[in-house]
Amino acid sequence: MKTSQIAVTDLDVLGGMPRLKKVNKEEIEENIEFEKNKKEPLGISIVKKQLPIVKTLNIGTKRAVDILGSIVGILMLIPLTLVVAVVNFIHGDFGPLFYSQTRIGKNGKKFKIYKFRTMLVNADEVLKKLLAENPELRKEWKKNRKLQNDPRITAIGKFLRKTSLDEFPQFINVLIGNMSLVGPRAVVEDEVEMFGEYASYVFSVKPGITGYWAANGRSNTTYEERIMMECQYVNKFSVLLDIKLLFKTVISVVKKEGAV
Repeated sequence: MKTSQIAVTDLDVLGGMPRLKKVNKEEIEENIEFEKNKKEPLGISIVKKQLPIVKTLNIGTKRAVDILGSIVGILMLIPLTLVVAVVNFIHGDFGPLFYSQTRIGKNGKKFKIYKFRTMLVNADEVLKKLLAENPELRKEWKKNRKLQNDPRITAIGKFLRKTSLDEFPQFINVLIGNMSLVGPRAVVEDEVEMFGEYASYVFSVKPGITGYWAANGRSNTTYEERIMMECQYVNKFSVLLDIKLLFKTVISVVKKEGAV
């Protein structure tokens, strides 16, 4: 595989301040080996060589933080849902408040993710028509899996996405246990192939509401940079890193850095 240098933001665990560093793909690949395995959910299995030792206590602490954080998040979700319902009613939008979609979770297991609906009710049909009629949009979608100026997004949807409030229903997923507060971004099945041989590595942990990529630019990064960031998280996982990423995410959202 061709090696490329990708600039990502690393978090200085000791100093607590974000700093830029160059991450070489070989830095990720030296810790893992890949082998084709059609019996695996993602078609690829990994052979761990020198992955950091994740202690049982660390994993248990992460789950405890997830449960506590999700309970707090759900308590905040209740009044937020009422506000969204009122705003939708005022704008004449009587469609469902929530939107669920099948995503790929840990070890390739599929699950339903919950979000506030930020698009038109017939968004999937509108997208198919847009991509069929516009080659430029089709090219943009194939490259980034999103449209910079998506006409399917509703008025309240733009605000919810800009502030990341559309993600709040995912606290339900965290409480259930198919997601974590922090982890790689949950993707749809069609996106898995874009991860190539990194797929099983990234999906060896639970996806998160936020993570390395979400806290460091989000839409301001390329998909390749995003994949490397997700690999960085798996490589460097610790509860302390999770906490720092949570704070970093709040700062990014407040500053509206890279919001979709």
